Amino acid sequence: MDTVIFSFVTSFIVVLFATPPLITVAKMKNLVDEPNDERKLHKSRIPTIGGIIIFAAALFAFALWFPAGKIDTYKELLESTNDLKYIVATIILLFFIGIKDDIIGTAPMKKLIAHIIVGLVLVLMANVRLTSMYGLFGVYELPDWASIILSLFTYIVIVNAFNLIDGVDGLAAGVGFIVCLSFGIWFFLVGDQVLTALSFSLGGALLGFLIFNFYPAKIFMGDSGSLTIGLIVSILAIKLIEYDTSTLQTSFAMISKPVFVIAVLMYPLFDTLRIFIYRAINGNSPFAADKNHIHHRLIDTGLTQRQTTLLIYIVNVCLIFVAIFMAGLDPSVALILLAVVAAALVFVPLLLRKRSVKFPKPQAS
Repeated sequence: MDTVIFSFVTSFIVVLFATPPLITVAKMKNLVDEPNDERKLHKSRIPTIGGIIIFAAALFAFALWFPAGKIDTYKELLESTNDLKYIVATIILLFFIGIKDDIIGTAPMKKLIAHIIVGLVLVLMANVRLTSMYGLFGVYELPDWASIILSLFTYIVIVNAFNLIDGVDGLAAGVGFIVCLSFGIWFFLVGDQVLTALSFSLGGALLGFLIFNFYPAKIFMGDSGSLTIGLIVSILAIKLIEYDTSTLQTSFAMISKPVFVIAVLMYPLFDTLRIFIYRAINGNSPFAADKNHIHHRLIDTGLTQRQTTLLIYIVNVCLIFVAIFMAGLDPSVALILLAVVAAALVFVPLLLRKRSVKFPKPQAS
C-alpha cells in the first residue's frame, strides 16, 4: 500500500510544482499553440509542451518507488526488469517523437512507422502481447502470427485514441486518470506491485496536470503527453487482459478481462472508431483533423467545455461499473450490452440537447 501512495503523491507533487515554471519557459520560448484554426476552442496562446512534465513525473515516481523489495525471488526481479527495460526504452522514444511533433510537426506516415517500430519492440522484446481472446466472440488461444498482429493493432489503436480525444480542456488527462485509477486498483487487488506502481505513478501525474489543464487550460499536454499516456495505458491494458486470475476469488475472476478493459477505455475507443468510419465514408484521410469528435458535437449542442468534459467523465465511470456488474455473463454478450449502453449514454443526451436547441421552450409573455 505504501508503494501505491508514495508513487501517486510523488508524481502529483512533481507536476504541481514543476508545471508553473514550465508554462513560463514555454511562453518565453514561444512554444505555444496559436488560436488560428477554426477547430481550436481556445482564444489565447497556450503552451503545448505539458507532456514533458507528465513524462518526467511519472517515470521519476515509478523509478523512485519501484517495488523491488516486494518481488519474491531474484529470478522474478530479473524477469520483471528485463521486460521493463524495453518498456522504458519505448516510452522514452515515443516521448521524443511527440516532442518533435509538438515543436516542428511530424508527417502522419512517419508517426505511423514510429508506432509500428515501438509496437514491435513491445510485442517481440518486452513480451507485451495478447495470447488469447479469453472467450470473446468464442475465441480463446491465438496462434503466434495472430497474437503479434492483434497486439500491435491494440497498441496503435489505444495510443492514437488518446491522441485524438485531446481536443477539449482536461479531457485526455481526466480520462487518462480514470483509466490509471481503474487499472491501478485492479492490479493492487491481484497483488501486482510493479504494475500498480506504474498505474498510480502516471495517475498522480495526470491528476496534478489536470489542475492546470482543466478548463480554462493554462497548458496543453501536446503529442508528447498524449502519446506517453497512450503507450503506458496500452501496456497496462494488455498486461491486465493477460493476467492469470485463476487463483483469485471467484467473484473477481468472473469479470471478463477484455470486457473490463474495453469498458475502461470505451470513450477513446468508441470515439476513434466512430471518427475513422465517418472519415472513410466521406472519403477523407483517417488522419485528417476535423471537428466531428463526440466532444465537438456535444459542444456544438450548447454545452460548455467544462460540461462536456464532466459528462464524458461520468459516462466513463458508469461504463466501468456496468462491466463489473455484468460479471459472469458470456463475454460476447457483455460486450454487446456494453456497446449499447455506451451509445445510449453518449448519444441520447446529444439528441435531447439538439432537440431542445431546435425547439426551444416558448418564453412566458
